[in-house]
Amino acid sequence: MELESLIESAAASGASDLHLEAGVQAALRIRGVLRVSGEPIAPKTLMAMARGLIGEEQWPVFQERRSFDLSKTICGVRCRINIFQTSRGLGLAIRLLSSFQATVEKLNLHPDLKKLVKNTHGLILVSGATGSGKSSTLAALIQEINLTDTLHIITVENPIEYSFRPRRAYIRQREVGRDTPSFEQALLDALREDPDVLMVGEMRDPETMRLTLSASETGHLVLATVHSSSCAEAVQRVVSAFPPEIQSAVCAQLADCLVAVISQRLRFRTDLNIRVPECEILMATHAVKNFIRNRDFFKISSALETGAEHGMWSFQRYAKWMESRTGWFIPGQNPEPPDSDPAEAAAVAQPLLSTAAPKVGTKSRIPTPSPDAKEGHRIEIEPDEENFGKILKRP
Repeated sequence: MELESLIESAAASGASDLHLEAGVQAALRIRGVLRVSGEPIAPKTLMAMARGLIGEEQWPVFQERRSFDLSKTICGVRCRINIFQTSRGLGLAIRLLSSFQATVEKLNLHPDLKKLVKNTHGLILVSGATGSGKSSTLAALIQEINLTDTLHIITVENPIEYSFRPRRAYIRQREVGRDTPSFEQALLDALREDPDVLMVGEMRDPETMRLTLSASETGHLVLATVHSSSCAEAVQRVVSAFPPEIQSAVCAQLADCLVAVISQRLRFRTDLNIRVPECEILMATHAVKNFIRNRDFFKISSALETGAEHGMWSFQRYAKWMESRTGWFIPGQNPEPPDSDPAEAAAVAQPLLSTAAPKVGTKSRIPTPSPDAKEGHRIEIEPDEENFGKILKRP
């Protein structure tokens, strides 16, 4: 029994997760329900699978920690894999990620979410339970920036789940454990790397949360995920992660930098035979910021219910919108254009970086715009030693 055949079988069955453990059958999570299939897997077979995935160089790390996270494309399927020690031996928990590039349209999300990433600074939180599609929504928001704005994006993930190909944006992805020792170190480094947008895969500890809040206060747009079942709980979870003596200061900091909170859960549509995200969206209005600053978290739910004019969505109102929606993206049925090759991607990214050799001793030349120049046109700057290699942003 090979891992490739198990992945292919799981993908063909429409499974979101594949669980393997020594001495028991493989388990598939299909539409939220676990189903076992096949014969029990021998411990030696599973050991060989795990060792092949981790590699000989990192195997001592696994033996010391008794767990290991990685992401890998197997048989054309992008997988997030956790390998861990159990009482029976080794175990593998494999999340099968979407084979298409996540976008707001392809995830069947509300188009209003695109407006959130038009902000130039602040914090956007994506919350939900495990397996509710937080990472996919985060990837869709990053892809929206990638397709529309010439910005510098840095992502910090553990592990990298969606690989982005730069289109208009300049994207750098860092994986914790491979490219950086920790989320904390990556966030400290990011502030010195001239980012416009930061994406934090998950906020788990107070130090990561503190650095994330600080980054959102220093003129960056920061997107992050947190585990919670509602928007109000997501805000409260961030505050309660800190010691009581500094929670008031954290509330003030969070109120100042918060842009929006998205809480989501997956709902199976029998008529479409797919699971679609059902969202609750909280916008950081003046009233909501005051509730956070005064630690009146219980008032956030009522503000969300009555905040439709400010772009807020409750689960009930969002469900009604889903019932009236007619156009859906169904994987495998909707035609999808092939992804561009590296040469095309380089051509698209060409306005971002100057490739001409610098002219030593020359001064930058900014041409005077013509009277009929339209708003939104880029300013061409002749490269020299001072501005060579800088990212040009749209005005």
